Amino acid sequence: MERNRLRGIPSFPSFDKMAGVFAYESSEVDWCEDNYKHSENVVEYFNTMSSFIFFVISPIMLYLLHPYAKERNLAVHLVWIMMVFVGLFSMYFHMTLSFMGQMLDELSILWVLALCYSLWFPRRHFPSFIKDRKSFCHMVLIITVISTLSSFVKPTANAYALNCFAIHILYSLFVELRSCTDERVLRLAWASIGLWVLAISCWISDRIGCSFWQKMNFCYMHGIWHILIVVATAYASTLVAYLDASLEIPYSLPDLQYWPRNNWSIGLPYIVLKSTTKTQKRC
Repeated sequence: MERNRLRGIPSFPSFDKMAGVFAYESSEVDWCEDNYKHSENVVEYFNTMSSFIFFVISPIMLYLLHPYAKERNLAVHLVWIMMVFVGLFSMYFHMTLSFMGQMLDELSILWVLALCYSLWFPRRHFPSFIKDRKSFCHMVLIITVISTLSSFVKPTANAYALNCFAIHILYSLFVELRSCTDERVLRLAWASIGLWVLAISCWISDRIGCSFWQKMNFCYMHGIWHILIVVATAYASTLVAYLDASLEIPYSLPDLQYWPRNNWSIGLPYIVLKSTTKTQKRC
């Protein structure tokens, strides 16, 4: 009798099945670093600890880019606030290798790219049906939300979204730099590309060259990727922000400098606004 009465009630995923996405090692991804080598509570210790670099670089970049953000758009700060969450979710993922950790890690990166895309994509390259940046931001938001929801149904969807954003950003950056003659800007661009290539090389090497690194007893390439990609993001975001400032607020005379010492031409790049007098763009 009870069985017949319950037959018409829709079934829901069990608590155990829902909790499984939070379970340790529920993700299909496992990096090269030996699991539980340094702690019985942390799956990948070095990969987890290397994520702390996000908490070091992000506040510095928030401080350095504040004059530009104040003049241009305070939403610029959201990029580095989101980078803090990327670091947090990266730590959680590598500490547990859970499916939920993987999703949060990947989706936070997607939202950082979407933010950069919305803030800095040049207006002259907008699709013909887009009339202003507000409409463009709405379009990017819709695409990002759809990609986010799709990722929980089919996790590989997030990889496609990340690649589409990244490739189009790189192409647009290349188009913008073709007409640039400022040596400091070009040097920053080459440094950004170099850091990105090194970071991606470490990521790929950890995935496909794990047996080699295990023989070398050095399974830390993914942790090095964390360090390099944060610095590469600092360089690349400053580069696109400078190009944006040159186009959108040229009267402020934007210039590039490096922290902690500008004469080193090494360190963390940032934008200095020298004036409020109108001038022609340099790039």
